[in-house]
Amino acid sequence: MTRYARRAVREPFRRRTASEFAWVLLGVPVALLCLCALVAGFALGVLFSPVLAGIALLAGTLRGARLAGRLHRTLAGPLLGIAVPPPVLRPLEPGIGKWTGNRLGEPASWRAVAYLLLRVPMSLAGLALTVYPLVFGAAAATYPLWWFLLDGAVLPVFDLRTGTWLASLPLAGAGLLTLLAVPWVLHGIAFVDRLPVRGLLGPATLSARVRELERSRAGAVDDAAERLRRIERDLHDGAQAHLVAVAMKLGIARDALGAGNVDLDQVRALVTAAHGGATRTLTELRDLARGIRPAGLDAGLGVALSTVASQSAAGVTVDVRPAHRPAAAVETILYFAAVELLANAAKHAGAVAVRVLVREAGGDLVLTVTDEGHGGARLVPGGGLDGLVRRVGTVDGRLDVHSPAGGPTVVTIAIPDGRQEAAAAPRGFARSKGWGGCGW
Repeated sequence: MTRYARRAVREPFRRRTASEFAWVLLGVPVALLCLCALVAGFALGVLFSPVLAGIALLAGTLRGARLAGRLHRTLAGPLLGIAVPPPVLRPLEPGIGKWTGNRLGEPASWRAVAYLLLRVPMSLAGLALTVYPLVFGAAAATYPLWWFLLDGAVLPVFDLRTGTWLASLPLAGAGLLTLLAVPWVLHGIAFVDRLPVRGLLGPATLSARVRELERSRAGAVDDAAERLRRIERDLHDGAQAHLVAVAMKLGIARDALGAGNVDLDQVRALVTAAHGGATRTLTELRDLARGIRPAGLDAGLGVALSTVASQSAAGVTVDVRPAHRPAAAVETILYFAAVELLANAAKHAGAVAVRVLVREAGGDLVLTVTDEGHGGARLVPGGGLDGLVRRVGTVDGRLDVHSPAGGPTVVTIAIPDGRQEAAAAPRGFARSKGWGGCGW
């Protein structure tokens, strides 16, 4: 059996398929309930609009629309494997008139209303495209059994009938193929459903974008300050302390040599200890410099990532496709992001192989780390992925995580490509021993 055939057989039993099926089943009742509440709220608000209570009802209904959007964002996390940040609301201003204008004109609220209006027909279509093939496939696949039970009569609902039992076997095969195709239909529906979730329920206004860039800039300043403090602390507590000890030992050895009665064993021991301290200092300085910018990056991102992969314990495939060197800042961020993803994955998942892919797409440099671990990676405030989001945000990048329970985990980082032309732009493709898993 080929790899694709094995995957087609396993696909109906993956947790990703079950999660997306749960999203389709919950879609219709949740969307209809939210939309009915929304319509009722608007109707009451318009009815009582001549009095102040109507304005309050309309404002409350719009707030309810945002809550419905938050409910769908929450469901999309575990079921669709995406993390969508909440929209940024306008700041409230003093005064009842300004408050009313802000609440009734809040773009995030109206985008949530648009999402609910769009979600109802999309959920109905998704349910029909999923349930009908599923029921038909199950009926057709089991028709040889029904043929005996019904004595060759027509199977209700689907009007299935064959003249002989042997003629029912091809129909059963068609039913099995239909059942195997249902997960791929689910994947297509989930892909389409992710688009309005991201586009209508997340931050999308220009002012929100400006505020996000301001936060990214502040985060970049704080991150740089923290890195400088760490470097200063490492130099003070490590290299500087070792150099002080080396200087003291060499001073004692110098004084001993200047004395009349020289103890060569003592001087030799002092010089040996000073040499060992100098060697340790050089090692620490080299590690510190590597943490700022690895020397392997001088030869290109492909070479640097291949070096990291060769030091790992399981199978890692590195594929770096861009034909031009990116800007140094982008290259460094992608390198450390890949290293952190591999390190985090090694601690929290059980996959034996992973693929690291760097490619160009629409003016962006895209890093994709994929593994077949047990999944479950989530963006948690203060976690490793959250730190990566802040780091790539400093260069206007974005991070997306798709990690349903049971895997596979796919982490995608896209950064605008400030490329610099280079005469020798290495394109790396290496198979090395690497890490396991990605369920951090």
